[in-house]
Amino acid sequence: MADADQTARTESQSFHFKAETKQLLNILIHSLYKDREVFLRELLSNASDALNRLRFEMVTNQDVLDPAAELAIHIRVDKDARMLMIQDTGIGMTKEEVIENLGTIAQSGARKFLEAAKDKSADLTQVIGQFGVGFYSVFMVAEWVRVTSRSYKPRAKAVSWYATGEEDYEVSPAEMNERGTKVEIQLKEDAAEFADEYRIKNIIHKHSEYIGFPIYVGEEKQPVNKQTSIWRMSKQSVTAEQYKDFYKQLTLDFEDPLLNTHIVTDAPVQMYALLYVPGKSDRGLFSLRREDGLKLYSRNILIDEYNKGLLPEHLRFVQGVVDSEDLPLNVSRETVQATGLMARLKKVITGQVMKELENLAKNDTEKYQTFWQEFGGYLKQGVATNPTEGESIYPLLRFKTNLHPETWSSLEDYVSRMKPDQKEIYFIVGDDPRSVLRSPHLDYFQKQGTEVLLLTEPMDSFMLMGLRKYKDHELKNVAQAEISEQTEDAEKQEQMAEADFSTLIERFKQVLGERVTDVRASNRLSQSVARLVDADGSLNPELQRVYKYLGKDYEIPKKIIELNPSHSILKKLLATDPNSELQTLVIEQIYESALLVEGLHPDPSSMTPRVQQIIEAALNSGKA
Repeated sequence: MADADQTARTESQSFHFKAETKQLLNILIHSLYKDREVFLRELLSNASDALNRLRFEMVTNQDVLDPAAELAIHIRVDKDARMLMIQDTGIGMTKEEVIENLGTIAQSGARKFLEAAKDKSADLTQVIGQFGVGFYSVFMVAEWVRVTSRSYKPRAKAVSWYATGEEDYEVSPAEMNERGTKVEIQLKEDAAEFADEYRIKNIIHKHSEYIGFPIYVGEEKQPVNKQTSIWRMSKQSVTAEQYKDFYKQLTLDFEDPLLNTHIVTDAPVQMYALLYVPGKSDRGLFSLRREDGLKLYSRNILIDEYNKGLLPEHLRFVQGVVDSEDLPLNVSRETVQATGLMARLKKVITGQVMKELENLAKNDTEKYQTFWQEFGGYLKQGVATNPTEGESIYPLLRFKTNLHPETWSSLEDYVSRMKPDQKEIYFIVGDDPRSVLRSPHLDYFQKQGTEVLLLTEPMDSFMLMGLRKYKDHELKNVAQAEISEQTEDAEKQEQMAEADFSTLIERFKQVLGERVTDVRASNRLSQSVARLVDADGSLNPELQRVYKYLGKDYEIPKKIIELNPSHSILKKLLATDPNSELQTLVIEQIYESALLVEGLHPDPSSMTPRVQQIIEAALNSGKA
């Protein structure tokens, strides 16, 4: 085929590429594309563009060659000859257009690109964007390429373009009766896989499934691709089952999604999108989606399998597709140019997802609770890492509280239940929902009937770095809340004499030494024997937990231990021999139990021998 008929050869013209063309081809072939199969995506994209241009032309002009010809793409292979052919019935090209479109690589833009490539800090995508070279990815797999084209203009003649990827290309007259463009590729030996129909179909399903024109492979009468993109259909024409079926095809998830949103908009950006919130955060063993990110299309051509720039990090669990005809792309279509358009797309998509979640929370409490238990951690991360966006997430947050430990409450629910004179939103951090309810810090609030948020997940401490205020209410850790009066229970209980209590304080200081900064009486404990509080100037408790989760070597912060002067344990402890081992063991255990409740104990199992000693002493005392 390289030696075309002699008549055509006599009229052919040879064009000499610039000296740097070979270098440029090497860069395009070996540096800008990661997978060789994308050459077919580029050729199908070009064919789709040609068909779209013809369809637009025929809106106002019926004087075209073969007006009744189906707008379609045909692919044929010859496995033995290692030949691949892609043909479309699109707008076609004249000789001048062939030289302009396929010879662009020889223009001054090539030199400019190579000069920019020498500057390691240069943004090559901006230079590449000045000329379309996606077609040249075909030389990743081709020994030679012949493009034969005939324009839609009735009196235009067919023309052929031939190149091997070296310094020259040829343009000559050709025989072609039908309108459109045919690309014939002699495949390299190591690219013979692309002369297999099954392989070609797989690539189409992966990259070009939703091109808006039928793609036929071989002699089959049925198109390989779906043609109609569900996200480009009107919302009214898509059923709930179709939405679910597409989700399952997209992800191979056997469960229905929790919700979906279909976006069609022309302003402030032209976009089609179909997004889903999965039923579970775990993708599952057989999921097709192995990474976070949305499938990004331009004019039904997949350009990014996992685009992570269309949603903020805290919404990365969302699955789906986004398609925009306005999207500017780089040469390989594998990365999107950094433009304001991407920022506008992200803003629209994020806003719509947040709106859908707010509607779900408002209209279907049970379903939203399912969502929260699966994906609540992502939203908490968003509050921690995106302070500027945090306020938009606040209405979606859910908490359990000391007064409602079995149900989820929003911050608005909490505020609506606040006492008339309450100004702050109280919270407590702990290790798990059950143990935190036994925290001595809750004694006063439980007796007063004051509601407290229970924050028991590791991400909660990070979230509090961003969540400091809701509306006009500051968030306050109960461990640091100032209480001016004693609880009614504490007032009713008989306290030990001041002198005796001072003696006990000194004994605690003697045993605990530098592990605490002070020992003092508490005015807010009623049920608990002791609690740990921070000295002035210390890191707040939630930040201490953040350091604990992040730090490899974590030291127990030195705290003040507050004692309950009315507690029976302390009264009995005072009666024991101050020089006895038992008194020392009990003081140690009171302190380490307080550490355990705070979630600060570095090695809880180390308390076991001491607990056994205390049990043994108690049993021996019983025998006496």
